[in-house]
Amino acid sequence: MELVNITCLGLGLAADAFAVSLSSGFVIQRIKFNKALKIALFFGIFQAIMPLIGWLTGLSFREFMTNIDHWIAFILLLGIGSKMIYEAYKEMDDDDKFNPLDTYTLLALAIATSIDALAAGLGLSLLKTSILLPCTLIGLITFVLSFIGVFIGHKFGSIFNKKIEIIGGLTLIIIGSKILIEDLIKPI
Repeated sequence: MELVNITCLGLGLAADAFAVSLSSGFVIQRIKFNKALKIALFFGIFQAIMPLIGWLTGLSFREFMTNIDHWIAFILLLGIGSKMIYEAYKEMDDDDKFNPLDTYTLLALAIATSIDALAAGLGLSLLKTSILLPCTLIGLITFVLSFIGVFIGHKFGSIFNKKIEIIGGLTLIIIGSKILIEDLIKPI
């Protein structure tokens, strides 16, 4: 997988964590370096580990799906991207206030925002690509964007929240479409 594609995948997968980081920054009263670092580490580590888990899972049955791998990757990325776009338009209750610095809350958020990375790892295993670079880049991109997102969220509030999720969802759909088209038009 090309570096540009991996970077785009990382940006798309990081969108959920970035959006949550923006929201976290909006909620946290006094922003400090260590608070942003805690959030960024949770999101970055989970986003790096989940594709590996998906990739390892996919390796166990890769041989059975070589004829449909491009369709699976496309459907997974289309589904994840569509879900992100849908969730960007959902109404949130005012009572949904949370403490993003609580370890259990942060753990749940990190898992929830990295489920799509698990599915992406499964897709990567079907494409017979190495997982080390994607895991590293996805984790680093998520870490950096989450760290910055906390400060942006604190400064500007929730202005960007929905737009970031929509862009992330569209990015995943475009990557999935590209994978499908490239596999369908490659010479036999």
